[in-house]
Amino acid sequence: MKKIKNINQIIVLLGITLLFSACNKYIEEDIYSGITSENFIDENTADQLVVGLYGNVRGAFLNSGYKYLGTDVFTTQLEIFNTSSENDYVSFNASQTNGIWNANYGIISKANTALNRFENEINWSSGKLADKTYGLAQIRALRAVAFFNLVQQFGGVVLDLEEPQSIRNDYTRSSEQETYTLIISELEAVIPDLKADPETGRFSKRAAQHVLAEVYLTRAYKDYGQSTDFQTAADLAVQAIDGYDIRSQSFAEVFAYDNQVNDEILFAGQYGDTGFSEDNGNNMHSFGMYQVFNLPGVSRKNPYGVKLSNTMPTPYFYSLFTDNDSREDVTIHRTIIADEESGLGTDIINPGDTIIYFPKYALNETELKDKLDRYWVYQPDQYLFGRPDDIDGVVYKYSLNPEFISFPILKKFDDEIFEESGSGARDNFIYRIAGTHLMAAEAFLGAGNTAQALFHLNRVRERATGVADYYTSIDLDDILVERALELIGEENRWTVLKRMGKLEERLIYNPHYVDHGAFDASKHLLRPIPVKEIEISPETMTQNPGY
Repeated sequence: MKKIKNINQIIVLLGITLLFSACNKYIEEDIYSGITSENFIDENTADQLVVGLYGNVRGAFLNSGYKYLGTDVFTTQLEIFNTSSENDYVSFNASQTNGIWNANYGIISKANTALNRFENEINWSSGKLADKTYGLAQIRALRAVAFFNLVQQFGGVVLDLEEPQSIRNDYTRSSEQETYTLIISELEAVIPDLKADPETGRFSKRAAQHVLAEVYLTRAYKDYGQSTDFQTAADLAVQAIDGYDIRSQSFAEVFAYDNQVNDEILFAGQYGDTGFSEDNGNNMHSFGMYQVFNLPGVSRKNPYGVKLSNTMPTPYFYSLFTDNDSREDVTIHRTIIADEESGLGTDIINPGDTIIYFPKYALNETELKDKLDRYWVYQPDQYLFGRPDDIDGVVYKYSLNPEFISFPILKKFDDEIFEESGSGARDNFIYRIAGTHLMAAEAFLGAGNTAQALFHLNRVRERATGVADYYTSIDLDDILVERALELIGEENRWTVLKRMGKLEERLIYNPHYVDHGAFDASKHLLRPIPVKEIEISPETMTQNPGY
């Protein structure tokens, strides 16, 4: 076993770490060479166990498959008759493994190891006990977040709270109610020990209040929920907001690339151009887009990104923006602009030229023909798979477009530092206060306080439109509209629809589902437990009904 022999080696490696740090907003994880847990982890280095856990957490929130497809605001880029089990629920069966399951149990396993080290293997001096308490609070809070991610998707899960010490084949699922009880007890226990204004990137007291509000809000709809759950959720959401006025910065400012650390963000997965590949792993810029580099005049190094999935917003989503909604220009690209010289027929394409235009409202025939001599135009009813019919006498015939699908791609996640493979350096916003307001609106509505529900819903709308009291009445559908406009690609849309009891009802806005969907509420409100987990503990692990 190699021990530390040369302090200069450590200093050099630390220097390299600092050299590659692009700014001071990252939780810094020191790199030590040839050091093992037995000789490295003590009270002075214990925080590195916590820092390492944050790396697992940020990855868990990039797994998007179960968050968006099969909802009202996302569908697939496939032909309308093609099936996709996650989107239309046709032949939805248990897979061998599952990314959400693995990512969140990765957090839980690492948290359990860190907790064991903190509690049992580190000798803490009296002067370091506050560090111990703070470290434990972060670890337990992040573990609770992972359990919440799991219970919303799978129902009751294995409540494993011990560091794995041996191979087991007796894992047993707890009930959904027991899982919620654990999450609540863990978050309530650690909130007093979390910092209100911690180092950037750390899980704060207000972030924990936001999560706990959502936990209570979700439980409030359950038959085992308590009569006070809606009000408790509302109170916690107000505490998380803590008087912050989201009108102090515009929606555009919140998503400005040079303003990623701002007061609206309660918690974010941190990325950056640090020189380490794991810090350049945010692929959200590739989400909700098609392969634009196939277009003439658009290079493989274009500023938009590279498509990594077949997910796209539904036509219903695009229809939600009113003319005065400032979020539209920040959220979607209505034009695709050339970044290299090219040509199409008689048209010469130069960098800066428009290649595709997506008008908000359909153009008349004269306007359409005029623009089709300079670039493609796709009307609002032409976003799904398939080329429109060619129009005679224009340069930009639809049959010349190498892509069979064109739609306004998402803009709010645009990155400035990314690789063709899909990695990127932009932070991933996980919880922000506009979302807390919308959660507060839902909680107050459930608690019967319509006035406060309207206040929180209208505060979000006002920031976007300048209209102070747009909503004079409120229901869950109003909240869902604002959540879609404000939080597209950020919220877990599937779990929100599920908790409200709106999932099946709102599938009417998913075109592929309308064509051939097969949602079954007795089965599809829970995801299947991965087959591998059943095989590991065949005598004790149970599958969800219908799978």
